[in-house]
Parts: sequence; structure tokens; C-alpha cells
Amino acid sequence: MSKIKVFSLGGLNENGKNMYVVDINDRLLIFDCGLKYASEKMYGVDYVIPDFSYLIQNKKRIVGVFISHAHYENMGALTDLITAIPELHVFATNYASKVINIECEEAGVTIKNMHVIKAHRRIDFKEFSVFPFSLSHSAPETVGFSINVEEGSIIYMGDYVVDPTMKGDYDTDLGKLAYIGKQGVLLLMNESVFSEKEGYTSPNHKLDKYFKDVVDKSEGRIVFSVLPLHILNMQSIFDAIKGTGRKAVIMGKYLQSIVDMAIKEGYLKVDKNVIGDLSNLRDKNSIILVNNDREMPYNNLSRMVNGQDKYVQITSEDSICFADPTYEAIELTLVHLKNDIAIKGATIYEVPKSKSVRLHASSEDLMLMMKLFNPKYYMPIKGEYRYQVRNANLAEEVGIPKENILLKENGDVIEIENGELKLTNKHIDVNETLIDGKSINDVGEPVIKDREMLGNNGLILISATVDKKTKKILNGPEVITKGFIYNKESNDLLEEIKTKSVEIIKNNTHDSKYADYTKIRSDMRDEIGSLIYKKTESKPVLLTVIQEM
Repeated sequence: MSKIKVFSLGGLNENGKNMYVVDINDRLLIFDCGLKYASEKMYGVDYVIPDFSYLIQNKKRIVGVFISHAHYENMGALTDLITAIPELHVFATNYASKVINIECEEAGVTIKNMHVIKAHRRIDFKEFSVFPFSLSHSAPETVGFSINVEEGSIIYMGDYVVDPTMKGDYDTDLGKLAYIGKQGVLLLMNESVFSEKEGYTSPNHKLDKYFKDVVDKSEGRIVFSVLPLHILNMQSIFDAIKGTGRKAVIMGKYLQSIVDMAIKEGYLKVDKNVIGDLSNLRDKNSIILVNNDREMPYNNLSRMVNGQDKYVQITSEDSICFADPTYEAIELTLVHLKNDIAIKGATIYEVPKSKSVRLHASSEDLMLMMKLFNPKYYMPIKGEYRYQVRNANLAEEVGIPKENILLKENGDVIEIENGELKLTNKHIDVNETLIDGKSINDVGEPVIKDREMLGNNGLILISATVDKKTKKILNGPEVITKGFIYNKESNDLLEEIKTKSVEIIKNNTHDSKYADYTKIRSDMRDEIGSLIYKKTESKPVLLTVIQEM
């Protein structure tokens, strides 16, 4: 009999950062290890990853991390986790493993234990087995996982759509899924991102005709903004170019690495005569593929539009096609970029709203999977909480009892013992880690708060030099402001700050021999901060530097 715990370290009530843990008799299986795109309010933060504290504390119990597919929301934090746990075992399909190797090389991380898996080939462990099954998504070789225990299967679904016309590396074997369902499913963990969308996602995810129309209508250069791991979209773009005499130029080392790997491994079918080089950039009819970078969204395209790229400058004769999905966190950035493109006079093409660049399961896709698996318990995962709620409502519609539908948030623990759900209020402390640049350290909320204050209210630096022996003021106090005030009328306020600073230094100097610098800084912050707020209703960051000479 099995003691099972299921919880999420990321991915519930949010878009991205997917990471789910299944604990079977104290052995931990991790499913996906993703990142979340930072919003514009997270000043200077590039992306957000799960807090790995629980996994680090329990690393001896970890069987491995199982990657469903090579998209950042599902594997973008893997290099960070490997850095924290170097001996980690990683299980991924061939395509995903190749992408992970590129990511590790970019990050300077060595992956010691990579296991390349195949769909429909069981992975045996001592007390359980894991069976990967194929799913249709925009990344080749996307899989879900069936964890098989005595009481039935625990199903973790990757991202998917139901489309019988998708073949090869994008195929779903519905027969295999139905067979798993007939054997008995204890728990189904099913995505929620498109749960509010009615009907099936297919055929609205098919963009071949759209990209072909863009290529045929545009006489000048076309710049396609792409996410490098959305291989299905890139295949559609290359197919649209075929036979037109146009050359495709791939901009950026990372995008080039992904395309080269995908062509070499057979995941991209591209006529070698279609691929151009930098010498083709100024061709009137060239096609330019630009990587929409995860850390600085649309930065590469923005440089071209603003004339800062040394190879490409956008003109009124060019066309820009946004072939990548738009995420809520970067919508404002995209609006500003489109405005800049419009000023240049270039033509903008966007995927119609009736089409779906992101291949996720809509309501009918979800209900079909529920019927195929017929689970005893059902857990909506992935997406904002309202999406999870809608997913739960769909489960009720197909006949899953309400008490067996498990709506949870990150850290909430589900316990199943001997095949029966246990009522529990157990919760694991779950935070998130903010990544700035290449640092593996959490930036932290205090830093973000300081950046927000600097952005909104500016900075004031008060400096003074005092005599080492007598503690008398030799120079200053000097007051320097950045992003706070700049006009002639501010001189009076600056003089008040200087006068108040002298008063505070003197009040905290005892017998001209001892100065309490901690109290000086504290009083400066409190008293001068109050003075500034009274005069300006602003709260700038206040720094005090007192040095002895």
C-alpha cells in the first residue's frame, strides 16, 4: 500500500513557474521545473523561479525531475536547480535533452545525470514505475507521465491540444491514453490555462496559411519575432518561405543554436537553400528571424526599431510579424514597441485573436481527457486560480464528484493513503526566487521595494567628514539628489536638510570624543525623511555617509 503526497512548488494561481512534486512512500518525483516571466513592476528582475529550499533540504529523497517538454514555463529553471543540486537526475525526451544541454552550456552548468527517455517506454523503479506518453503541443516530443502504483495511476499532463492530424513528433496516441484509463487512474493532474475557452483549441492553432499570407503580401523584408522553443511555429514560417526565393537570416547565437540543433536532429525540415547569412540582411526580400528573449522581452527587436542594432535598422519598407505568444506580464512593453514601429512606418502583422499561438487545452480538450482517464480524484493545475476553478467546473460537468475535485494553491498538500483521500491542512512554505541577470541568488522583496522607491521618488545622499579626534565637522554636510528635485526653488529645502543634518550630528556627539553613528543614520532617516515628506509628500531613498579624518 502507498502513502502518497502531491503538492506544487509553483504553477498554481499563476502563469508559468510549473513545478509539481509527487511523494510516494518518501520518494520524491519532481515534474517540470519552469520559470515565470517577470512583470514590469518587478524592477530589474529578469525572471522568477520556484524556491528550491524544500528540495535542497530533502535532496536525498529525490528520484529525479521529469520534464514534460522544452518550454521555459516547464524547464526554464532547471539550470538553477542543477546548480543547487548538482547530482540531480533529469529525465527528458531527446529533443528536450538537447535544449537542456544548450541551456546548461549557456549558463555554464554541468549536467551529470541526464536520462533520455522515449514516449511509451516504461521507466522502472523499485516501488513504482513511470510511463511517458506522447502529447500534441508546439514543442516536439511533448509528453505526459503516468506514475504507476498499486492503487492506480497518478497522471501528470504536459501542455497539449487534441488534434488527430498532428503526426510524428507531435502525435498523441489516444489509444494509449484510453488504455491507461481502463487500468484505473487514481489522480489526474490536468492543465487549466485555456479552460475558459469554449470548444477545442484545434484547428485554431494552425498558422501555416496565416504565415504564407504574410510572406505573399509583403514585398519588402519581413522580421519575424519568435520564441526559439516554439518549433512548430518556426516550421510553419520556413514552409511559407519555401519556393519564394527569399533567404531566412537567423539573428542571435541562442536562436541559431536551437535552429541548428533542430535541423540536425530532424525536428525542423528546412531546405538548406532557404537559410541565408548576414550578407542577406539588406536584401529587399529577406526574412529575418529574431529571438524574443525571455529575460528582456522584445529587446532585440526594439534595438532594430530604435536604430541601435549594428546589423538591421527598421524602415518604412519593412514588415514586422509577431509570431510569438503575448504574455500578460509583457503587454505594456509590446504596446510601446508597436507604437515605435508605427512611427517608423513599418507594417505590423499580428496573429489574429481567433488563432492560438499557444497550444493549450480548451474546454472540450480537457473534458475529453477526463473521460479517457476517468480518474477517481481530479486536480486542476497550471494557470490563474479562476482558470483552475473553471477547470474544476468542467470536471463536475463530466461527472466527477465535487468532493473529489481538489482545488489547491502552491504548497497545499494532498494526501492519499491506501487509495483514499485524507483530509489534511498540511502546507509547505512556498516562496519564489527573483533572478536578476546571471545571479543565482534571490534578489528579494526588499531590493524590489528599494528599486520601486528609487523609481518613484528618487535618492538623497547626505555626506559629511568629521575630525577623528574631536568629532567636529570638517566638511559638509553635502546633499546630493538623484531623481528627486531639480529647480531653483529647491535650494531652500536643501539648506534645511543641511542645517538639520548638522543638528543631528552634533546631538549625537558626546563630549566631543564619541559619535554614535548608528543613531546619526537612524535620526537622519526619521527626521529628515519627515521633513522631506512634509515639504514634498515624497519618500526618496535616504543614504547617509559619515567618514572620519
